Amino acid sequence: MNHYSIDTNCVQGTYRPKNGEPRVLPICQSTTYKYTSAEELGDLFDLKVDGHMYTRISNPTVDAVEKKINLLEGGVGAMCTSSGQAATLLAVLNIASVGDNIVSLSAIYGGTLNLFTVRLKQFGIEVRFANPAETDAQLDALFDERTRLVFGETIANPALDVLDIERFARIAHAHGVPLIVDNTFATPILCRPFTFGADIVTHSTTKYMDGHATVVGGVIVDSGHFDWKAAGKYPELSKPDESYHGVVYTDAFKEAAYITKARVQLMRDLGSTPQPLTAFLLNLGLETLALRMERHCSNALTIAGRLAQNPNVEWVNYPGLADSPFYALSKKYLPQGQSGVISVGVKGGRNAAVKFLNSLELVSIVVHVADARSCALHPASTTHRQLTDEQLLAAGIGPELVRISVGIENVEDIWADIQQALEKAGR
Repeated sequence: MNHYSIDTNCVQGTYRPKNGEPRVLPICQSTTYKYTSAEELGDLFDLKVDGHMYTRISNPTVDAVEKKINLLEGGVGAMCTSSGQAATLLAVLNIASVGDNIVSLSAIYGGTLNLFTVRLKQFGIEVRFANPAETDAQLDALFDERTRLVFGETIANPALDVLDIERFARIAHAHGVPLIVDNTFATPILCRPFTFGADIVTHSTTKYMDGHATVVGGVIVDSGHFDWKAAGKYPELSKPDESYHGVVYTDAFKEAAYITKARVQLMRDLGSTPQPLTAFLLNLGLETLALRMERHCSNALTIAGRLAQNPNVEWVNYPGLADSPFYALSKKYLPQGQSGVISVGVKGGRNAAVKFLNSLELVSIVVHVADARSCALHPASTTHRQLTDEQLLAAGIGPELVRISVGIENVEDIWADIQQALEKAGR
């Protein structure tokens, strides 16, 4: 269905029922699959043929959703996971191990920052943080022969920095490593990182892709563009895997080597498996993704503009505003919209920010973002609570910062609630 627009592929991509088959993607609620011979099943375990052997590794319902997301991003293969956090972890562990290091942008989601600074350290993987304001020469100094990847977010959560994908892809490739981009806030509707040189994309599908706060999930998408063998740094992909009788992923699966290894090795061993019902519900969200993103973006731009004029607001950070330091990058990478997420500094610091949140009525205080329903959060005391003051500063998170996720309700109703809460916070 590559000849259809992305809007159409959101609705009908990959699952095309034949005569007499279910119109809606069926839920295949089965852990196992029947075969007529031991030899056929043996070929599946040797990776000689395609098929489903066990739902921990693959499932028909999950497979259909993976193919749809892959189609939307323009990759060669995708693998759904049990959470966005699992997607990020597996994306890294697929090509990095003890003694290796990775380079990450400093402005990233707090959960990812904890994963990188605490858990990966326990795995023996060092994380070196990059500031996009640094020169290319300064960034080059972060790399050495054990560097395995560069990681960044298209739109950082909650700092809302816009990643210069082409620049960091160029720097990563100059050092023979891939660029992994978390595209959660942008979704493929607003940005397709592969077209700008990124090699791997991850998502927390819990956010805009689901869009209704119903299921937790994640996904990894492989562009198929990175030459793992030529890079000379990835023996796990270019040397025999003895757990599969010596298969060499780059030889057997060519451009799909990375995503195949992630599935048959890491998903097999770590079991971060999405459930069929989760995939079914995620697919329902995907069907309306293009429509919802249009409304999220238009509502957020309106709200951001009004916040910038409000006397009880210290500052507003939204890439779609002309005075944003990321406005030029947003026009390059996100010309159709900059998501529904706004960071705002409430005048009066932490106490005023908390009072503002406690005064909201329509907008909910929840540990969530990118929902059809408007919601808000104080990151410094919640999602980023475990970070030091220095880490909070590096992530662009001050005590006055409130993250507002603008939903798809009527924009005037959203604004009326925000406005009355700001008035109370300013008293």
